[in-house]
Amino acid sequence: MLKIEDLVVAYGGIEALKGISFEVQEGKIVTLVGANGAGKSTTLRTIMGLIKPVKGSITYRNKDLLKEKTQNMAKAGITLVPEGRRVFSNLTVLENLKLGAFCRSDEKGIKTDFEWIYSLFPILKERSWQLAGTLSGGEQQMLAVGRALLSRPKLLMMDEPSLGLAPLIVKEIFRIIQEIHKQGVTILLIEQNANAALHIADIAYVLETGRITLHGTGNDLLSNEEVKKAYLGHKAAK
Repeated sequence: MLKIEDLVVAYGGIEALKGISFEVQEGKIVTLVGANGAGKSTTLRTIMGLIKPVKGSITYRNKDLLKEKTQNMAKAGITLVPEGRRVFSNLTVLENLKLGAFCRSDEKGIKTDFEWIYSLFPILKERSWQLAGTLSGGEQQMLAVGRALLSRPKLLMMDEPSLGLAPLIVKEIFRIIQEIHKQGVTILLIEQNANAALHIADIAYVLETGRITLHGTGNDLLSNEEVKKAYLGHKAAK
């Protein structure tokens, strides 16, 4: 579905991505895990066309994504839930959600999707007329996900959805991610919370200082001693 090959991205001559290659297969949850500054967010921003790479290719369903404009990504079926949620604080919950469907005209389908989103996040229905800026961090994250889903994406990309949230809310967010996946949405998940991400991932990649150093199934990496030591808070077995 999505294929990245030999991708190099630089900021002022310093390479943030040093020739990474990976693939997101349709119907899978794929995660990129790594420390802060590893290049995870840069990867998503490059896929979305917000950053131009020095070299490499990005193809989506055999289409050259580097030739697409960012504003056309939603129409192509690609949506990003950005780091920090980025809701419109001075708009209501309902207005934020409606913005997610800006490129759609199928009123019946939009209504059906609203019902689905409200079933995933009942609090959003209860607070539909509340200003988004007055919501808690967890509620804003739910709103950001709901807004993205209203574009009816084929590929949903999520940048640090657990960042800054309480453990109970993190658990709920990851449960929702799995529920979304069950509805046929392919997910590319960027996370510092390696433990939570690897538990739900079909395929996982470890990104370290701009390079992919490990990859395998989520379960494979959960049992990998290097990953345990670096990301899961466990000491490697002697």
